[in-house]
Order: sequence, then structure tokens, then C-alpha cells
Amino acid sequence: MFTPKIPPPDTAPTPATSLVQPLTGITDTPACTCHHTPVAAPAPAPAAPVSRPAVQLTPGSLLVAAAGGTAMVLIIGTVLVSMLLATAITAASVAICAVVLRLLLNRPTNR
Repeated sequence: MFTPKIPPPDTAPTPATSLVQPLTGITDTPACTCHHTPVAAPAPAPAAPVSRPAVQLTPGSLLVAAAGGTAMVLIIGTVLVSMLLATAITAASVAICAVVLRLLLNRPTNR
């Protein structure tokens, strides 16, 4: 019951043979019935290699790139630090509220 159902070796296709047989006997019919002499297609021109300009880094462009990178680091750092600070302030205020509520709710039992 749990053995795989493999076809017998004589019916299994081999890697050299294909299940799809090539079509034979198909001929191309001309589009028109008039008798033209076939015109040879022009030979394609060889593709010229694509020449890409090399990147020229001038001192001015290096300065702009360094300034842009520094600005990005400062802005992203400021945003991340402000998010961390907001989380810390929120946690501290929740902790203070919890202590105050605990003191208020436990006060009547102390009297």
C-alpha cells in the first residue's frame, strides 16, 4: 500500500527520448501565388559596443557626497533618539501612575 507506483522500466521514458514527438511533413506555403524572386535580407550590422562614460569624482562632488551622508546620519540618529526618549518618558509616566493608583487604592485599608 505504501510502495511508490513506478512504471515498469520498459514503459518509462529515458532522458534521451522525449514524450513529445517532433512534427514532420509540415511545409511552409507562400503568402501569395505570384512568382517573385526572393530578395535576400540585408545582413545585420554588427552591434557596436556600448560605451558608458566613466564616473568622474571631483573634489566638489566628494564634498557634496560626504555632506549628504553626514546629514542623513544626523537626521536618522535624531529621529531614532527622539523615539527612544518618547518611549522612556511614556514608560516612566505609566510607572508613576501605577504607584499613585496603588497608594490611593491601598489607603482605606490602612485606617
